Amino acid sequence: MGETPMRGHDQEESSAFNIPGLGCFGKDCGLTALENTSDGVFRAGSGGVVSVCATGDTKVEVVSFDRSALALVTPGVGRAAYYPVLPISPRPICAVLMDLDGTTVRSEAFWISVIEATVKSLLDNPRFGFEDADIPFVSGHSVSEHLNYCINKYCPGASLKDATAFYFEHTEREMDLVAKGERRGAFTPNEGVFDFLRFLKGRGIRIGLVTSGLLKKAWPEILSAFDVLGLGPPEDFYDSIVTAGVRPGRGESGTLGELEAKPHPWLYAESGIVGLGIPAEDSDTVIGIEDSGAGVCSVRLAGYRTVGLGGGNIRQSGTMAFVSDFCETFEDVGRLILEAD
Repeated sequence: MGETPMRGHDQEESSAFNIPGLGCFGKDCGLTALENTSDGVFRAGSGGVVSVCATGDTKVEVVSFDRSALALVTPGVGRAAYYPVLPISPRPICAVLMDLDGTTVRSEAFWISVIEATVKSLLDNPRFGFEDADIPFVSGHSVSEHLNYCINKYCPGASLKDATAFYFEHTEREMDLVAKGERRGAFTPNEGVFDFLRFLKGRGIRIGLVTSGLLKKAWPEILSAFDVLGLGPPEDFYDSIVTAGVRPGRGESGTLGELEAKPHPWLYAESGIVGLGIPAEDSDTVIGIEDSGAGVCSVRLAGYRTVGLGGGNIRQSGTMAFVSDFCETFEDVGRLILEAD
């Protein structure tokens, strides 16, 4: 198993951040101390507030009191909202919730290239390219948040409506190439995911698939990966599949999707409570596996034990404080589940 963040109040004196419900962390955890929350509601040292801090990507701010904490999710698109930071007592695992992009399927590079193409169109500049610093902000969040970030940094004055139109234009073209077999390897199962999924099924552990992506972009990824895995129809294999936004052609709505996607907890909460029928009092029996900063915050704020998976942007986004355990491989995650028994 990989590195695990510092935990336990015996470390309190040497810790830079002591957050009830999360734990104690050193200065290298990625959190940044703040004088007050961005909405001005809470101020460190006033009204019972012990401290205020933010994740490195500034998407989540944490207000710590003496015995409790609140997390303010401040997305680039949608409404900001406060959520309680709930303590977790590890128990045997009965369900696993898994992210799609970067965790189950290798596809982040594909979707980042589509967003990059969108900015090229907005700027009318075919030579445009992202900087390394942009990557944590153009992966792991909702499409609207990705595009809003790009507009603010590279295309001031452009509308989200125009950006979205370009995005889906590029998406439809690229997906058509995928369907024709001209983009082989665009969506492939992550290393070790086949054995891990069979391991979960063999132990009778329920599995939920969770993504901030809209169904019309997520479903081809799932089908492509399952075609390689040979595990049968994904809708029969998974116990719950939750995507963002409206499900085209079926008249069904998903979770709040583009407005309240990760790092809000609703996608994971819906998968666990509605999709799998697990009541809140049994949330300690669920783990969520994520490779992105927005994802680990979403899992943790939903009240579930969070497993960060190597290869994503968790460290770069400064969200390690929201990770219960960090694993480099699915084999490590399997050992973690066995140890929980």
